Amino acid sequence: MIHEFTRTEHETRYRTTRLFEAKLSRRKAVLENRARLQEKPLKFSKAFAVTLITRVLMVASSLGASIIVGRRLGAAGAGSLAVINVTIALGVQLGCFGLPSANTYFISRNREDVGSAWANSLAFALVAGGTIAAGILVAAQMRPGAFGEIAASLIPIAVIALPFQLITLLGLNVFLALGQITRFNITEGLAQTALVINAFIALILMQSGLRTVVSLNVATTVTVGVIIILMVRIASKRIANESPWFDVATFRRMIRYGMKFHIAVVAALIIVRADVLLVNHFRGAAEAGVYAVASQVANLVLMLPAVIATLLFPRTSAEPDPQARLTMRVTRHTAFILLIVCLAAVPCSFLIPAVYGSAFQQSTLQVLILLPGVYFMGIESVLVQHFTGAGLPIAVPMFWIVVVAFNLILNVLLIPTYGATAAAITSSLTYALIFILVAIYFRLRTGNNLSTALVMERREIRELVTLERLSFFSK
Repeated sequence: MIHEFTRTEHETRYRTTRLFEAKLSRRKAVLENRARLQEKPLKFSKAFAVTLITRVLMVASSLGASIIVGRRLGAAGAGSLAVINVTIALGVQLGCFGLPSANTYFISRNREDVGSAWANSLAFALVAGGTIAAGILVAAQMRPGAFGEIAASLIPIAVIALPFQLITLLGLNVFLALGQITRFNITEGLAQTALVINAFIALILMQSGLRTVVSLNVATTVTVGVIIILMVRIASKRIANESPWFDVATFRRMIRYGMKFHIAVVAALIIVRADVLLVNHFRGAAEAGVYAVASQVANLVLMLPAVIATLLFPRTSAEPDPQARLTMRVTRHTAFILLIVCLAAVPCSFLIPAVYGSAFQQSTLQVLILLPGVYFMGIESVLVQHFTGAGLPIAVPMFWIVVVAFNLILNVLLIPTYGATAAAITSSLTYALIFILVAIYFRLRTGNNLSTALVMERREIRELVTLERLSFFSK
């Protein structure tokens, strides 16, 4: 009897030991996969260089597509395509509720959350994206004149891409949070490069029209969205043991943070992009097309601070710094380099009529008006990363609400009479206003002098110019 009991006890211990060893083995495999996924992370300097090169290629593709459309279809065609793109972009940003930034924020702090964060994001993207797309369709049917005659007929095709653009945006932010900068850049770069290829195929090879361009762009967006779903799913399985389909607790935390960020993102998008819609509504597609080119040049200049802010955000989230030392160092360098870029953009703006055609003469004046505001907006986009990485105080979204109201009131009052030039003046003033509000708040919250955050020391300028040591990229 005692012998039987001892044998049973040994068997129980043996099974328990084997189960424990199997559990350890699975845990070891997860850790090894995670290590492989995270090994050799890109330094800030290399990540910046890779991302900047990718963004330059993306902007070149966007410019190439707009040049082809402008040359083949004229200012009205360029304006119609701009209206479609802005409408979908606004729909994506309105429908995301800040979840892309919430993904970056929470996953940067704890990579174990990647599975539940992505599952929540994917489910939300399908529901919200479909709802926003249906809303745009209803608006186009009820008020077709608001989109312009040509654009309204293309809206039913364009909105198909909306849920997949939302999925792409969410997935790219997951790559960013995981430090997978190469994957982030390759995916985003290929998606943007397809735009110029589509324009070339539709308008030059096929001798077709705007409908074919939009259809090819939608097909590309759907394809990229599906690929990102598969890529993020694989990455999340390598990092986390479990990937629940929908986790209510995680979703609640993400929404609380995301909604604060959502206000700022949507406000910025309205300020930067919605004026094209207003110019189209009050002055027609041709003038909107001219102003869209000027806005595109402004966005090209903003690309540099946008890249820096994109890479800085996960760092300020993962390593909180109440003194904002890293943010100030990055902002000082950004302000100096961006000044050089803005000055270089002045003579380049006079080449627009030669590149796009004589119908785009006014784009040069509009670019010159936009540049001062663009400079301040670029600095603000980097400086504010101190707050986004610290949980985003409610004051920052409130600043954006004030600025949007200022922008929309001036645009509605001035665009009907003064056209796109008034839109450029309003935008430049708005960009400067958000910079002033954020800079003052930064001074009050951190106690740092603004000169410390914005003005490079002689030593830093010398090191930057001679490439002796890029303290900006030292981490």
